[in-house]
Amino acid sequence: MKRSLFVILGLLVLAMVFAMQPARKRAPRKKKVEDKRVYLVHADNLHYNQFQNGDAQVLHGNVHFRHMGANLYCDSAHFYEQTNSFEAFGHVKMLQGDTLKLFSDYAYYDGNDQLAQARYNVVLKHRKSTLYTDSLDYDRMYNFGNFFEGGKLVDGKSTLTSDWGEYHTDTKMAIFYYDVRLKDQKMFLTTDSLYYDTQTSTAHIVGPSNILSGDSHIYSEDGYYNTKTESSELFGRSVVKDQGKTLVGDSVYHNAHDGTNYAYRNVILTDSVNKNMLTGDYCEYNDSTGYAMATKRAVVIDFSQKDSLYMHADTFKIFTFNNKTDSVYRKIHAYNKVRAYRVDVQAVCDSMVYNSKDSCLTMYHDPIVWNENQQLFGEEIRVYMNDSTIDWAHVIGQAFSAEQMPDTVHFNQVSSKEMKAFFDHGQIRESQAIDNVLIVYYPVDDADSTLIGLNYTETPLLKMFLENRKMKRIWMQKPTGTLYPMTQIPPSKYFLPQYAWFDYIRPLDKDDIFNWRSKKEGTELKEEKRRVAPKNNLKK
Repeated sequence: MKRSLFVILGLLVLAMVFAMQPARKRAPRKKKVEDKRVYLVHADNLHYNQFQNGDAQVLHGNVHFRHMGANLYCDSAHFYEQTNSFEAFGHVKMLQGDTLKLFSDYAYYDGNDQLAQARYNVVLKHRKSTLYTDSLDYDRMYNFGNFFEGGKLVDGKSTLTSDWGEYHTDTKMAIFYYDVRLKDQKMFLTTDSLYYDTQTSTAHIVGPSNILSGDSHIYSEDGYYNTKTESSELFGRSVVKDQGKTLVGDSVYHNAHDGTNYAYRNVILTDSVNKNMLTGDYCEYNDSTGYAMATKRAVVIDFSQKDSLYMHADTFKIFTFNNKTDSVYRKIHAYNKVRAYRVDVQAVCDSMVYNSKDSCLTMYHDPIVWNENQQLFGEEIRVYMNDSTIDWAHVIGQAFSAEQMPDTVHFNQVSSKEMKAFFDHGQIRESQAIDNVLIVYYPVDDADSTLIGLNYTETPLLKMFLENRKMKRIWMQKPTGTLYPMTQIPPSKYFLPQYAWFDYIRPLDKDDIFNWRSKKEGTELKEEKRRVAPKNNLKK
């Protein structure tokens, strides 16, 4: 019992002694030193001649070197063991893993800098990309090679050539400069500076560049083009041209495969064939279908005549039918708050449609048209064109025409259910007022140009024939009316019931088309109910 007690006490004392001893420090691990030496693995023949080759080991036959994970092969070599370098001659081949292969007729390799200088018939293969050149310096430390005597990069079906460039194997990015040409089966790009990502087959344009793809011609100084999808993202006022149409914008997205184009900010779409222009801050256009759309300060400019016509609406849409055939025609839709200005004519309506098949321009919902001192409105106005000049016009429903006299106080007026006007070379030659025609007309004394009186007339049909914009002849069917002297005009006869003068709405210039002004309350055109055929109530 005592003996076991002493043993326990002894163990406790030893434990206390060990606890009081300072902790031993672990010996630091030795840092692993990376082996940067170039190793000669094999050569059929080796000899040394200091007088002829200096300190080089001369190797012949199936020469094989190994250096930091890379294997280098050649027919013969000069090995400089002291400087950790060698020169390789004949069928030079460097293999790095299973993704990188470098071939040449000659190479100098520096093991300290991990730099291979390959010359003559150089081929660099990296995954699915192959670079051909005659002079290539490949830096294994930073994983890139640069050529400076012309090079060609083949990536799938795309071929990229230039005078000078780089290829980075870690990022799969090629940087080409001077006389750069990128070509595949459907596209040809020329520029002086280009970044090309072989991983995504995307070219980054960083200078003045031209891209030809089918019928499309793209000019850009900043953008991206994907050779696989044939899509591009273009910036900096890039230009896309296709069969007479030119699209410009701060940002343009173009897809040559399906013909779609999207443009943002300060967009201009010009049709040089039809001599018109579509502008806005957002625009779509499809080469294949002929569809176009513009919004955000959208404007259509027609410059087919001597004076250009400017038209603004919230949105414009163009639909093309039978595209790329002899029977092609288009419909242009404009909505809402349409305002148009030309020096000789101005117009306002809520929506508008132009059909090139019958050359008809139709204005809907409170349309108003002005020409100098004349104003015309109705429920619907149709204008038929002939070679970009007006042929005839048709006002349907609650038609009203007013002409302001030189004194600006009196107005010649005509109201009817419908009106027609016929033109020759842009000049009106005949106008017609049809059904329930009411007329207020002020005859003028030719001697002193004073107003003779007010002629109030009612008739079922009115025809006026003009020449050089002057009245030549008037014909009316069974008219009834009264001529009031100027001092005896009844107050109720000065204006027809439908009279309204909308000079405060009229666009003043091409910049005023953006300023929408509504009609004053109570002057809106009220819908007139039409008669409908009675329902057939015959019993079966």
